[in-house]
Order: sequence, then C-alpha cells, then structure tokens
Amino acid sequence: MDKIKKLFQSNDSKRGSYTLAMTSIVIAIVIVFNMIVNLVPENMRQIDISSTNIYEISSKSEKIIKNVDDDVTFYVLAQKDSTDKRIKTFINKYASLSKKIHVEWIDPVLHPSALTKYGTEENNIVVSCKKTNRKITVSFDDILVSDSSSYYYSSSSSSASQFDGDGQLTSALNYVTSTKEYKAYYTSGHGESSLSSEVTSLLTKSRISTSDLLLMTATSIPDDCDVLIIDGPTSDFTKDEVKLLSSYLKKGGKVITLLTQTDKSMKNLYGLLKDYGLTVENGYIADTERSYQGNYYYLVPNVSVSGDMASGISSNSVMMINSKGMTQTDPARDSISTEAFLTTSSNGYAVTEKKQSQGTYVLGATATESVKVKNSKGKKVTKESRLTVYGSNMLIDSQVTSSFSSLENLTLFTNSVTASLDNADNVSISPKSLEVTYNTIAHPGPFSILVVFVIPLALIVGGFVVWFKRRRR
Repeated sequence: MDKIKKLFQSNDSKRGSYTLAMTSIVIAIVIVFNMIVNLVPENMRQIDISSTNIYEISSKSEKIIKNVDDDVTFYVLAQKDSTDKRIKTFINKYASLSKKIHVEWIDPVLHPSALTKYGTEENNIVVSCKKTNRKITVSFDDILVSDSSSYYYSSSSSSASQFDGDGQLTSALNYVTSTKEYKAYYTSGHGESSLSSEVTSLLTKSRISTSDLLLMTATSIPDDCDVLIIDGPTSDFTKDEVKLLSSYLKKGGKVITLLTQTDKSMKNLYGLLKDYGLTVENGYIADTERSYQGNYYYLVPNVSVSGDMASGISSNSVMMINSKGMTQTDPARDSISTEAFLTTSSNGYAVTEKKQSQGTYVLGATATESVKVKNSKGKKVTKESRLTVYGSNMLIDSQVTSSFSSLENLTLFTNSVTASLDNADNVSISPKSLEVTYNTIAHPGPFSILVVFVIPLALIVGGFVVWFKRRRR
C-alpha cells in the first residue's frame, strides 16, 4: 500500500491526475454544451456562411410571410434523407418565420399514391392553402437551377449554377394566399424587343402573365390589360395607334415605355409623351460625372424613388446604356403630374453629330392623372392613369443584367410594373449565384496579408520558441 501511495504522490502522478481531471471537465462541458445547442430550434442553429448568402430571406419575403393570415402547407414529395441539404435547410428556415406555414414531408417511395393525390411528381413541393383553395407546385429544379451547358454534362444538383429558393417559395406563397391575377401586354409591329425570359419570369412571380399585342390590328386595348409595355420601338406608331394609347390612358390605363435609339422619326409616339410633360431630346445622353468607369454613355443615374417604386431598392445601382434623354415641360392638361426618378448629373450632355448640349436630363419618369370613368355598373369612379418612361430599353436587356449582377435594373422595372397595379406587390426575387468564389491574393490588402501571412507565421515562431525552451530544460 505504501508503494501505491508513493506512486500517486510523485510529481508525474500529480500532473497525470490534473490532466485527467481537466480532460474530464472539458469533455463534460462539451457534452452539456451540445445538449443545450440541441434544444435550440434548428433554424437558429443554421448559420449562412455561403459566399452569396443563399439562405438569406429577403425583406420582400419577410413582408409577405408576416402578412400571411391563413394556414399554408408545404407538402414536400421527396425522400428527405436524399434531398439536397441546401433545399432542406432553406425550407426549414423559411417555414420557421411563421406559425401559419407548415411543412410536411411525404416519401413517394413509401406513399406512391401521394403523387396521384397531389397531381405531381417526385422532388416537388406542393404549396397549398385550404381557405383560398389554391395550390401550386414548385420543382426542386426551379430552386436549384442549372444552366443548359452544365446540365448537358451533368444532370445532378451539384451542377446547379443558381439557387432560387427565396424567389420560388415566396412567389408560391403569394399565389396561394391571393386570388387576384394580372395581365400585361407588350406591343409589337414597331421593331420592339421581346421581353426576356428573365423579365417574364420575374413578372410571373408577381402573378402577372404576359401576352403580345399587335396594335395595328387592334381596335382598342383589351379590357383585361392591366398594364401595357412598349419595349424599345424602332419605328413610329401611327396616329390611330397613338389615339388608342391616349384613349387607354384617359380611361385610367397604365403604360410603361422603354425608348431606344433609332434613325426614324418618332413624332407620333414622342408627341404622346410630350402631352404628359416629357419632351424627348435628340441624340445620345452622356454624363462625364456619373458614368461607368469613364464610359460616358454607360450612365449611372441619380435614383430618387419612394413608396412602391422603392421596394427592394437598397444600393441604387442602376445602369442605363445608350439612353435617350428627356426634359420636363408643361403637360397638355393641368391634371397631369410628372415626376422624374432617374436623372443625370448637371454634367449630362445630349450628343448629336452637330452639337453637345449640357444639362440635367431625365432618364426615367412617371406621369399620373386622376380621371373619371364609368365602372361596370355605370357609376363614375376615380381612377389613376399612369405613364412610366425609361430612356433606354437596355435597362432590362439580358446581356446587361447578366453581365452586371449587382445592378437593381430588374427590381426597378418590376417595381414600376407592380406600382401600376392595384393591390399588387413586387415579390419577384432574382436567383442567387452558386458560382464558387476562389480566394486570391493577387491584390492582397492589409487584412489579407495579416490573416494569410502574419498570424500563421507568428504562431509557428511562437510554437518553435516554446518548444525550444522546454527542450533545453
């Protein structure tokens, strides 16, 4: 026994006992900490460390979710264990924001009849609201979006280039909790550009369907037209077509016009704009103060928006390329109110082959007018007509919006569409890129040098010094 007592009284045994005790305490702390963390809701334990914040829920979504008064169920028809973790994480985080949103996972392998019941296929989310009796299906492929080139080589979710969970779920939620649908027409027959798939997709998310309208064959603007879009006409409208547009506006219609450069006379269309207080200037607009990297025709206008037009606008990053410019003049009627929301600096120039005229030019404006019209019951009611004009249809050109992903061009345009509609919200949310951002020290700043070189080197040197001192003992 004496030998055993002496064994535990030695310095080595004391250090060993101390180490064992401290190790036990640390293990106990870790176990207790993990038990506490497991009690925290899953959505609070999920931290978004992705480079593009794919799990971030936008303010638009939060607004829609907050206003949900009826129970909505997300029926996820998929095998949960094999579902992409990004989708599972986002669904859980999204649903946790409201007690009105419920998630139900249904394994189609164990319950194949569910596919027939919900009229869909595997790897789909059926969003349903009993009160409105509306439902819509969101495919996993619409959330994890693959471009055509990557899908050609690999059809797996790992090849996805974009994550659209926020946009798809919010659009679906808005659809099933609302009953109002909207219709937008875009004109043709004057060399107009067709709306890109990106634009039509964003409009669809806000419950706005689109159709082509050939004004030349129309006797009037369709009754179901909630907003009329004129996208970059290169030839003028006839006097009769302008009369249709003018009559539509005087009845409380909504028109959005995006101009473009053309060698042809646009006397009739520009004349309509002038009636609403916007005179189109000749030539291109340049700006020596507010332009992209010294390219004076790549304009970065001053943005002044409020209310519905400001929804989702945070950085005021808008670009107008090869734009027409306008000046505000007296409208044809005192009841018309015109307000500019995109302008150049005072160093803007209207450039033609013959001269350059300096000034502040309007690149985007809205003209409104209160008008008296008869409703379906024959009673006179007050409506607001609205004409929105942009100086360049390159605002929504897919080549521009895809090349400059940080721009808020599409958000601004969609805002101008939904602001023209009664009880409509811009819930269109663009997908987030899944492209890998590689770390590089090609142009390291002080912080990069500190993290990459100084701290690791200090740790190595410090460790070597401690080791060397202990070795000499």
